[in-house]
Amino acid sequence: MTPKPNPEVGAFIATGAVETNHHDLGTGDDGVPLLLLHGSGPGVSAWANWRLVIERLAPQRRILAPDLAGFGFTRVPEVFTYSRQAWLEQIVAYLDALDVPQVDVVGNSFGGSMALALAISHPQRVRRLVLMGSVGVPFDLTDGLDAVWGYEPSEQAMGTLMRETFAYDASLVTDELVRMRYEASIRPGAQEAFSAMFPAPRQRWVDAMAHPEADIRAIGHRTLLVHGRDDRVIPLSTSLTLLNWIDEARLHVFGRCGHWTQIEYTAPFCALIEGFLDES
Repeated sequence: MTPKPNPEVGAFIATGAVETNHHDLGTGDDGVPLLLLHGSGPGVSAWANWRLVIERLAPQRRILAPDLAGFGFTRVPEVFTYSRQAWLEQIVAYLDALDVPQVDVVGNSFGGSMALALAISHPQRVRRLVLMGSVGVPFDLTDGLDAVWGYEPSEQAMGTLMRETFAYDASLVTDELVRMRYEASIRPGAQEAFSAMFPAPRQRWVDAMAHPEADIRAIGHRTLLVHGRDDRVIPLSTSLTLLNWIDEARLHVFGRCGHWTQIEYTAPFCALIEGFLDES
């Protein structure tokens, strides 16, 4: 039997020193593409993070979903320093390689800080901004984020993270899903890259991913903030701060929702994004 292809592997494209695995899907030939930037959980990839959103939005829009360096199947050099600047350079090189001058961008958690970085450093490359459970402003490291970044591979540890930290409704997390994410976290080189990104003490990485207040206040893009009220990883206070700092921002809070808004509330989340992006 021919093995089934792994849906997490899309196509590879040269982006500077990094060879980026990405998904370029959907149509939307007349509109601005939608760039999806994933979070920083163990075993995460663009497809794992965004698959449900891609299924709903690709019929209407061109979707770009890259694995950032150190995550998923993107290939990095043997010697590579993970930093906000390195990830930003990868994102810009990715858009350049695809000849995409401007995108709407959705950033999830860690990806929210990168979406902010793109809007701050290359404002002309962004039309509208969606930040979901976003990093990017100062906050005290939560026990949940410390557990995520401090993950040591085991199926039990992955199950605990997914059921008790990421999701509000643990029944959404099947044993199969836990096993898949655990296996993704132990692919050759995956844990080595992950542990190199956010070693203890981890408050310094929260601070490193935060942008200066003045830079965020200077953002002129129309911005949608989305957060789960019961998020144990990134506190709701981060989105309240962003709401205060970004002049043209609005905030939608989902009750009975953890850090996985796009999974726990896929349909309303996608409807929210579509309405926001389609506004004149």
